[in-house]
Amino acid sequence: MGGIFRSRGFSRPKQDPAVADRIPPGQHLVPGFPVLTAGPTPRVDLTTWELVLTGLDGADRRWSWEEFRALPREEFAVDIHCVTRWSKLDTAWEGVSVDTLLDGVTTDREYVVLDSYGGYTTNLPLADLRGGKAWVADVYDGQPLTPEHGGPARLVVPHLYFWKSPKWVHGLRLSGRDEPGFWEVRGYHAYGDPWREQRYS
Repeated sequence: MGGIFRSRGFSRPKQDPAVADRIPPGQHLVPGFPVLTAGPTPRVDLTTWELVLTGLDGADRRWSWEEFRALPREEFAVDIHCVTRWSKLDTAWEGVSVDTLLDGVTTDREYVVLDSYGGYTTNLPLADLRGGKAWVADVYDGQPLTPEHGGPARLVVPHLYFWKSPKWVHGLRLSGRDEPGFWEVRGYHAYGDPWREQRYS
């Protein structure tokens, strides 16, 4: 994979003091929705798309696109923060809570490796995907999620830097150890808390 490709939208407007307490240190608000990718944008055929949960003690869990769309859905509005220092407030999404995907799962494995179509990976503690903290989203601002923003579906973990919300999500693999992903092995922080400016290791 090559370097990061950036869209327009990185100018720095004046910060609104009314929302200053919602913007982590070193961040600024941007108009639009910047697009950053670490390589070509995958185009995933919905007839072959699949979401897979592995690392279970029993059989893997798999959802086709139709099965995924039939799961209980939630609308949610969250603030998001990119490690490249832009933030957006009150972004509107729709999708499936990761709690729904993990319903009934009991495990002593404490971490998850997220795999994407296109080869991208990232790592997260399992606790950061549970308790209403994360979703697999396929709708943004009332419209199907475009490939440039991670469609057909992407993870949304708003309390961490946005590289921890992988686009084109394909798999969630439970793991007994914290396995660094694509950006983590290249020097990014293993966790990525924007309020603690955990940008790099």
